[in-house]
Amino acid sequence: MAKNSEILVGLDIGTTKICAVVGEVREGGAVDIVGIGSAKSRGLRKGVVVDIKSTVASIQQAISEAEMMAGCEIKSAYVGIAGSHIKGVNSKGIVALKDKEVTPSDIRRVIDAARAVVIPLDQEVIHVLPQEYVIDNQDGIKEPLGMSGVRLEAQVHLVTAACSSAQNLVKCANQVGLDVADIALQPLASALAVLNDDERDLGVVLLDIGGGTTDIAVFVNGSIVYTVVLPLGGNQITSDISTGLRTPALEAENLKVRYGCALASLVDKEETIEVPSVGGRSARSMSRQILCEIVEPRVEEIFGLVQREIQRSGYADLLASGAVITGGTSIMEGIPELAEEVLGMPVRRGIPERVGGLTDVVRSPIYSTGVGLVLYGRDHLGNKFFPVRPDRNLYGRILQRMQTWIRDFF
Repeated sequence: MAKNSEILVGLDIGTTKICAVVGEVREGGAVDIVGIGSAKSRGLRKGVVVDIKSTVASIQQAISEAEMMAGCEIKSAYVGIAGSHIKGVNSKGIVALKDKEVTPSDIRRVIDAARAVVIPLDQEVIHVLPQEYVIDNQDGIKEPLGMSGVRLEAQVHLVTAACSSAQNLVKCANQVGLDVADIALQPLASALAVLNDDERDLGVVLLDIGGGTTDIAVFVNGSIVYTVVLPLGGNQITSDISTGLRTPALEAENLKVRYGCALASLVDKEETIEVPSVGGRSARSMSRQILCEIVEPRVEEIFGLVQREIQRSGYADLLASGAVITGGTSIMEGIPELAEEVLGMPVRRGIPERVGGLTDVVRSPIYSTGVGLVLYGRDHLGNKFFPVRPDRNLYGRILQRMQTWIRDFF
């Protein structure tokens, strides 16, 4: 086991499950997964904490399992955030180059200029994601440091989240004894784990379908250009099954996992399943196709909403790589096939592929966000504009940025 400074932990706090993934960073930046812990989530609704006590208990269970498997004590983690409160917007900043050459100070100033947009008082910026830089009308620059010019522009994608939601996640982690190294958007983390560079360059949409939300991230020319979170996911499918088949929610979830299929046409009409009843009544035998006919309309609705968001983004014609679907709900049979029909583009199921270690364990869509958070931590270690600290409020962060701005100029 490496030193503590080389151990990174991704904490995926989802609506249906909480997953802790422990990664060991080797020399050269390669990551080995050395521990995994998971627990049923009992304190979230549609990606947002609604019961701190229950959420803390679930996090504690997942962390304990991960510590036991990894053989180390977990003291901090990178935490994922989602929910319909997440908003994304593209922005641009322009600054003059003081020394006719781009310095780290210039890059910080232009990023600060790009993030100077009006946002609601109850929202805060959690990501400033550079798309490209422009120096004296020369566009398409990914790394401007050291280049000559007199004017520097930055086009960025800003991601904001509700202050209360982010604070509640930090509070839950703190009550378990964890420091939050940073908060990361869940689809951004999942993209690090399941997308390759060619897909990002050609244009791709990532769909992370969890229990309570469907997270959408659009990538064009290697950069993220559009993000949105839909308040629909696998839990709505489970609810439909429970109502349609008159069976308890827990049994409906089991039926969905074992026999669910998003395309009824893929199921043999002669195949039957046992459906538990409520109130102690005896189980019933029925065609599996009936179950799938309940599942298909809801999944089709989710992809219909995704298609609407893709059109709204304005990048629908630039997604040559199609769509990559990940998250727990994506495991269901028939999901990629139905997605191709509704979205009208090639679709594949995404699994974490950029790590070593326990690869056989994490090669599942349900671990995409957790593994991605570890990779996010590796890429952003010590490189955060707004590190998340439980003892600092919004005013403290603004004061720090003002001090940095003054230091850059004087």
